[in-house]
Amino acid sequence: MINRTKAIAKKEIKQLKRDARMLFVILFFPVFLLVIFGYAVTFDVHHIKLAIFDKNKTEVSRDYIKSFTESTYFDIVKYLDADKEVKETLDEKYAQVVLVIPADFSNTLATGSQPTKVQFLIDGVDGNTATIIMNYVNGATRSYSLKIQEDYLASIGGKFYQPINLEARYWFNPNLESTKFLIPGLIAMILIVTAVVSVSLSLVREKERGTIEQINVSSINTLELLIGKSLPYIFLALLNAAFILTAGYFLFDIAIKGSYIWLFITTLIFVISSIGLGILVSVIADSQQIAFTIATFASLLPSVILSGFIFPIDSMPLPIQIITNITPAKFFIVALRAIVLRGVGPEAFWDQLLYLILFGTFMLTAASIISKKKARAV
Repeated sequence: MINRTKAIAKKEIKQLKRDARMLFVILFFPVFLLVIFGYAVTFDVHHIKLAIFDKNKTEVSRDYIKSFTESTYFDIVKYLDADKEVKETLDEKYAQVVLVIPADFSNTLATGSQPTKVQFLIDGVDGNTATIIMNYVNGATRSYSLKIQEDYLASIGGKFYQPINLEARYWFNPNLESTKFLIPGLIAMILIVTAVVSVSLSLVREKERGTIEQINVSSINTLELLIGKSLPYIFLALLNAAFILTAGYFLFDIAIKGSYIWLFITTLIFVISSIGLGILVSVIADSQQIAFTIATFASLLPSVILSGFIFPIDSMPLPIQIITNITPAKFFIVALRAIVLRGVGPEAFWDQLLYLILFGTFMLTAASIISKKKARAV
């Protein structure tokens, strides 16, 4: 059995060597995708385009405006002189937010008889970005208000007192960089797509060329064929994972905090489960074109939408949460984030590994049943 499996694996390696384009795509395209997605897909909002309509035009109002430009969150792109320019600025997307400072801004602050009101007009087309901008302007205004209170109390010889001092500390991702959250999802998406597509195309190629008939009448059984065909792609997938993690370290400062051994075991189980899905696709499809279409649809879309890569699964309706179990990327991402970002051991994600094993077993069983039914039909 071992010799026959090795023979199949050697045959597949020779086929890969002859297909230089395929080998290039498998080895280098994932790193390329990591670079593109890593820089393009981010929830961080910086350099918000801010327009200013300052009706007060005093040193006090300028000091308030300065509080927004002291960080990388806001860039002043325009100063407005009339009310009609506010609507034009937002309509033409010259700015994402407009700050309107009333004419009595400095006087109201000086008297302190009533709260001073300012207006922020935010482009709400992108609800997520608008919410982040609102949080930023609230934070900047709150900080400015505290500064005014401290200055006033200091001028009368008083001391500023804050009854409750809230100090938040973020574990695992202190700077709240969304890239560090997204990179494990990118790894899962890239690995499942490459594993499913490559294995399914490899097996369907034998059908198209008619060589599958020669294999069927030989002494090689189905298990030996599948293992021999899968071994080169398992090795390439693990190599891909190493490339991606190395690129993630140098490009995005993603350091592995957990065990390298468990990272290897988890990635191996995920790759084998993904290959099980690729084998099922190869049994269903009769041409490489159909196999590529089904493999891409079955791996790419679920891994992006239903895996928790971008959209939190806990926020989805219960029926959709149940449907998310159709992709192994969901379980791998949980385990990968636990190892890479949190540095925890298998006690925190053992159930995810169990789900991956069950998923791979189910895919292989389904592929075996469908294959036997097709054989009987012939």
